[in-house]
Amino acid sequence: MVVAQLVEPQIVILVVAGSSPVDHPTFFPGIGLVAGFGESGEQNTFLMQPLESRIQYKFRNSLLLAEALTHPSLAYESQRPHFDNQRLEFLGDAVLQLVVTEALYKLFPDASEGHLTKLRSRVVSRRALARFAMVIHLGDYVLLGKGEEATGGRRRLSTLADAFESLIGAIYLDTGRRAAEKFILRLFEEEIEGMVSSPDERNPKGELQECLQAIHPVAPEYRIISESGPDHRRVFQAEVIWQDQLLAAGKGKSKKEAEARAAAEALRVRRWEAES
Repeated sequence: MVVAQLVEPQIVILVVAGSSPVDHPTFFPGIGLVAGFGESGEQNTFLMQPLESRIQYKFRNSLLLAEALTHPSLAYESQRPHFDNQRLEFLGDAVLQLVVTEALYKLFPDASEGHLTKLRSRVVSRRALARFAMVIHLGDYVLLGKGEEATGGRRRLSTLADAFESLIGAIYLDTGRRAAEKFILRLFEEEIEGMVSSPDERNPKGELQECLQAIHPVAPEYRIISESGPDHRRVFQAEVIWQDQLLAAGKGKSKKEAEARAAAEALRVRRWEAES
């Protein structure tokens, strides 16, 4: 037997009698089935599973994910402003700040408070968070109002950054800090490793990605094209390619350093501008 349970003013979950509402389908007026199981019992993979696969995390309470993905514009248009991602964004921001701050504190025991603050800003700025959201294609899953959708809200940096923080908040509430920390550090691993190899305040790979994705959402690709020298003094050469265009190359004592130098050179010559 299937019954309807009203959980929030704008959410209805179909619940099999005697079972828990978790992992059952969620309905939004005007949107339809968002997550869970279809009426015939088959699993609905329209929204939840693809995103959960991308982030390598499965929610115990699918309502938290639905809330994290609900933009305020949708609640506003439905005239029910009680279910959107703003509160989760507030929580996720705090969790993110704590996890990143602790990681940097341990990685740079000799860094000053001011330097640590500047390093942290490299990964928790609004632009950086939007970039991480693009990596997991989070914008494809955000639930927007019609007006926001029509004005390009799905690709707006603020929308992506807010949804990313909300997602962190949802993971934290779903299973706790360890799960949220694991998600953050796995996604931020390359960025933090880049800080270790180049602990200055500049992040050429991040800057290049922001410049290019302001033009097109495709991210640049890095390839190691050569290695030379003895084992204790290896030299790597990397090249950066974007939309089948070679932007620049760079050398370094590690793969990360070579990629960073290639990105810095790409920012200097700006070949994508000459081609446009």
